[in-house]
Amino acid sequence: MTRTILVCCGTGCIASGSLMIARALRKEVAAVGADAAVETVIKETGCNGFCENGPIVKIMPDDISYYRVKASDALEIVGSLGKSPVERLLFIGEGGKRVKSQKENPFYRNQMKVALRNIGEIDPGDIEDYMNRGGYAALKKALSMKPEDIIAEVEKSGLRGRGGAGFPTGRKWRAAANRNDYPKYVVMNGDEGDPGAFMDRSVLEGDPHSVIEGLAICALAIGAEKGYLYIRDEYGLALKNVQKALDDAVKAGVIGEKLSLEIVRGGGAFVCGESTALMASIEGRVGEPRAKYIRSTTRGLWDKPTVLNNVETLANIPVIIEGGGEAFAKIGTEGSKGTKVFALVGKVKYSGLIEVPMGATLRSIIFDIGGGVAGGRPFKAVQTGGPSGGCIPAALLDLPVDFDTLTQVGAMMGSGGMILLDDRDCMVEVARYYVNFLCGESCGKCTPCREGLRQIRNILTDICEGRGKSGDIDTLYQLCSVLKDNSLCALGKSAPNPVLSTLRYFREEYEAHINDKYCPAGVCPKLTSFVIDEKKCKGCGACAKSCPMSAISGALKKPHSIDQDKCSVCGICRNVCSFGAIEAAKGGNRNDN
Repeated sequence: MTRTILVCCGTGCIASGSLMIARALRKEVAAVGADAAVETVIKETGCNGFCENGPIVKIMPDDISYYRVKASDALEIVGSLGKSPVERLLFIGEGGKRVKSQKENPFYRNQMKVALRNIGEIDPGDIEDYMNRGGYAALKKALSMKPEDIIAEVEKSGLRGRGGAGFPTGRKWRAAANRNDYPKYVVMNGDEGDPGAFMDRSVLEGDPHSVIEGLAICALAIGAEKGYLYIRDEYGLALKNVQKALDDAVKAGVIGEKLSLEIVRGGGAFVCGESTALMASIEGRVGEPRAKYIRSTTRGLWDKPTVLNNVETLANIPVIIEGGGEAFAKIGTEGSKGTKVFALVGKVKYSGLIEVPMGATLRSIIFDIGGGVAGGRPFKAVQTGGPSGGCIPAALLDLPVDFDTLTQVGAMMGSGGMILLDDRDCMVEVARYYVNFLCGESCGKCTPCREGLRQIRNILTDICEGRGKSGDIDTLYQLCSVLKDNSLCALGKSAPNPVLSTLRYFREEYEAHINDKYCPAGVCPKLTSFVIDEKKCKGCGACAKSCPMSAISGALKKPHSIDQDKCSVCGICRNVCSFGAIEAAKGGNRNDN
């Protein structure tokens, strides 16, 4: 019998010292030596997903998981092997009860892992570890199949692209396979640039072979002999692990002479995540999109048939080929099959990487898995789909999450970012933030996007700074319509979504900013004044101690007050107040700042 200690070594946990934890554990295991009852193996795995509580250490087959582990805990962990677990390192579940297994942890218990099936369980740098869990069996099976049969299985699965557009994967593969123009190319899109998103990064870091296997199967299906793995340049660990996996796959002979795969580092621009801009970047040109009146499956890389798939899409392919398309299609909804990986971040209690069946409700994701809003504050909205997505209000919490439903309510699936917002988030500022991000990332090739985004940003900035005027909302609608109808690529066409969705569900906030010169959330400094409710104030002094401007005064255990002339409206006092005594005053206007 072998006992395995799995140490999460995803980027987040590494930043919190997990590599030192692994070294400390190895040292303590070596010290036990011949006295150990069973052989103990330590693996450095990819991201476990529960980033809020990392670093994570898992003991198998005991099925014990420890959270927020430190290197100094190594001696106690090794000393407990085969005995009672270290109670203080266990997760505190419902009712304050400590739980040892991830199966008892609500964060994991309510998930279904397909794309993330191996992450946290294998050493991404060990091809044998991947093979021991069935890795490359699907590729071996695909080698004995006809290309037509491979594509048929993908079509049966109903798999849609996980990069955001949701285009049927099988249809894309068939279109390229039907072309008799050679050479053909396959491309992996790992240029993940959405704020708050780390789905692709975690897969590339923790299970790179699954993506390589999926890409190789795609090449077999369409008749390609050359492929590229396009990875965001900032993803250092992902680049390292994918290169190691690719080298090992070639040495092991699983990637044969008929297929050459090469890594390309991203061009450092958000727009390079767009398919045609990405291909231009691979060709060595500026990452600018082109009109798609001719699809990439007809003319892609170097004007040859090309299939581009997202990282998560490719990670699903081995499962579909090995288990069959029909089995995969049983998961999810009628129009959105399988599971979806989300980066659950923002004002959520338990942030991290999750995977759920398509059709799971927002409520189940946010509250059953994420634990609800951090600090117990009221839920306000969830922003999905990255900068081109939309904000979904509390009234739609029971909405099933799938491609078509999210589009109907003015949002989008996107690549899988899900950012939680509470009552202290200003929806006008949220829209302005995303539009500002896209202004900086627009390639500037087409006028509607280049100039339209700037005009929208200017109007939103004016509204947030107290210069909003009657007619601004109508102008925003007109500009958004121009962008959606006339932009060259999806960046411009979907850029209005944050504005349109916040106008649709939170119009009263825009009107308060424009008409009352007041920010209800207390976020926009020039439209906010903080006041202290004397009935709620306990005179603890926490607000006065934290105020960087020394604007708060008052005797101990007596109501405090804020000097508006000194206040910089930073909001620190409101954040540290445990009694909810500090609030944004209605009608507060700080245009003098």
